[in-house]
Amino acid sequence: MQATLRGDITIEGRGLHSGALATLRLRPAPADHGIWFRRTDVSGRDPMVPALWDVVTPTELCTRLENEDGVAVRTTEHLMAALWGCGVRNALVEIDAEEVPILDGSSRPFAEAILARGIVPQAAPVVAIEILAPVEVRRGEAFARLEPATAPEMRFEIDFADAAIGRQEYAMATANGSFLRELSDSRTFCRKSDVDAMQARGLALGGTLENAVVVDGANVLSPGGLRRRDEAVRHKMLDAFGDLALAGMPILGRYVGHRAGHALTNQLLRALFADPSAYHVVACDEACAQALPGAHVVPADLPRAI
Repeated sequence: MQATLRGDITIEGRGLHSGALATLRLRPAPADHGIWFRRTDVSGRDPMVPALWDVVTPTELCTRLENEDGVAVRTTEHLMAALWGCGVRNALVEIDAEEVPILDGSSRPFAEAILARGIVPQAAPVVAIEILAPVEVRRGEAFARLEPATAPEMRFEIDFADAAIGRQEYAMATANGSFLRELSDSRTFCRKSDVDAMQARGLALGGTLENAVVVDGANVLSPGGLRRRDEAVRHKMLDAFGDLALAGMPILGRYVGHRAGHALTNQLLRALFADPSAYHVVACDEACAQALPGAHVVPADLPRAI
């Protein structure tokens, strides 16, 4: 079955890149509605922006959605990952600014609020995208691939010169509450030199040591250090999980990322939907639905708060 929120949720915070304060309201939506954003600060233009792969526009360091009227919402990936990881397929997200709040740099605060409010099953079947043949996109050494698998899976590898990150890889099945347990609390990360350069260009204006893991060579500058030894690669998987949610349907297959980012994952979805022989849409039976991300999640699936 599909699912939505039990009631409204209000979240406030600043955007990572703009530094602007935003109020976000998550509202229940009917079956087959999907996830939509509504810009409450926009008038005279269409304020509705669908959370779908084909409205993603190029931007740096985050995922940005833009409708035909030029109304946009950006930094959607952590919220989308939380909704999808909690099994919420239908919701209206009202926001009074362009950028979704960064909060602590992970999906955990969103997921915690969703689970605290509650999730309501809906009497409508779940449809999914079954991967029939590998699809891959590359840019230099980086690549992203979808390939057939018996259940939803992810595998990711990163390699950074900074000793605090270095080479990391992680693989996991994404069924049930595994996203919450394994990925949801992993924070966005960056190098101090990159932060300085971005802020000099008017980017990352809302970035602090409290909403991102900042490293400088072998040193972790953020208070408390890392939440997990391999927090960086887990956060890259969190981002990809949220970006893959823009397919609009769960994906029955394996995602493999190597040094991939938001743009490459979106290019992968575009390549997938451009090749009808690589996938088909299936109605999930009960066994299939129980194996999808978000099935039967409970607050206890969340990692211990740091």
